[in-house]
Amino acid sequence: MTAITATRRLARLRSLAVTGIATTGAAAAALTLMPTAAHAAEAPRSTHAVTAPSRDSHADTGTAGTADNLDGWIKKSLSIMKSKGIPGSYEGLRRNIMRESGGNPNAQNNWDVNAQKGTPSKGLLQVIDPTFNAYHVDGTAHSVTDPVANITAAANYAADRYGSIDNVNSAY
Repeated sequence: MTAITATRRLARLRSLAVTGIATTGAAAAALTLMPTAAHAAEAPRSTHAVTAPSRDSHADTGTAGTADNLDGWIKKSLSIMKSKGIPGSYEGLRRNIMRESGGNPNAQNNWDVNAQKGTPSKGLLQVIDPTFNAYHVDGTAHSVTDPVANITAAANYAADRYGSIDNVNSAY
């Protein structure tokens, strides 16, 4: 099998997995969407087989990183992270966002152990309020569902706990 065929098959599998979210539940789809280490680098950087809701248009507003979509939120967060010394890459953030919320900044988990204890995970990277408050980064909104604040706080937490968001390959 050629690399192109493998990439197309992986893209098709991911596309089918996203389609199944409505019928199989977000948890099953999140597990299906998680790339293995061997497949993580197969998709070209400019092509994303798994896309977020329609807001993830990758449209440029004329100023890099300021678009009001997933691409812009990640770029803005990366800029803040860089200025604060928080490690992480575009690919690591996007991979984790797609697994955790499918790119929906209003996603909320109302069924896991955190939700059962009264603190549901929220936002792009599914952060609970106490973690968001502990790892909030100055210069971002103080709202767990604000896309840039959520990404930056989650990356700050992941850096503290795992060295970088790039080292996270499952729920954290």
